[in-house]
Amino acid sequence: MLKLVLGSIGFVVLDSFWLETYFVEWTEHDISESESNKIKVVHLTDLHLQSIKSVHKSIAERINKEWPDVILITGDSVERNKNLPVLADFLNLIDNKIPKIAILGNKESSGRIDLQKLKDIYENHNGILLINEAYLFRTKNREISIIGLDDLVHGHPDFEKCIEDIDKSLPTIVLNHCPAYREQIDLVSIEQEIKPKLILSGHTHGGQITFFGEPFFTPFGSGDYVKGWYNNEISKMYVSKGIGTTRLPIRFGARAEASIFYI
Repeated sequence: MLKLVLGSIGFVVLDSFWLETYFVEWTEHDISESESNKIKVVHLTDLHLQSIKSVHKSIAERINKEWPDVILITGDSVERNKNLPVLADFLNLIDNKIPKIAILGNKESSGRIDLQKLKDIYENHNGILLINEAYLFRTKNREISIIGLDDLVHGHPDFEKCIEDIDKSLPTIVLNHCPAYREQIDLVSIEQEIKPKLILSGHTHGGQITFFGEPFFTPFGSGDYVKGWYNNEISKMYVSKGIGTTRLPIRFGARAEASIFYI
């Protein structure tokens, strides 16, 4: 009995501190409406970079192998200005020819990240940082409107402002760090007669520590969302469990995640 108990404790520790944190679950989702000319997207969120570890190298290797049309990064990449060079190091691992589009999370805001330096890092790596802005992404003779919202917890997301000048006939992808803002996106979408193709969020870490599938805690800005798909008649939202951790460097029942979408 003692061996069983010790073995169980050992597995939980191994799973929490290593398996679920350093072995990323890659999920794939096809929401395209055609069998050809699909746009391939990699979604990363909540990197919480402090140093380059094996998990980050494996993510970069997978991205370079997949060769997506664009990488979408939905915030909380770094928490402190001193970690900005680590973000640059991570992006250096990814082929510079792959475009990157990023937004802010609550940690960039609470950590008072130098936004100009952050923008420069993304721009130096074939990327762009969107803060309540729309961006027309072109690839494969197709066009997609990508909306990058400000963080809900410490910022001022404004979806209505973002869609003022977009072509509503084009597919729209919304990058929205905190999933709780989805309700406002839906309200504005009804008023403005727009139907987002996809909302990508993070922030929750899938609960980070869960018991029997239920999260022990989700941060303010999560709302009733934890992980995975949340669809209604107005929008489809996917909440990623993200890569990094916060407060405690462990995950349990919420394995680190990166996603591939076909649009």
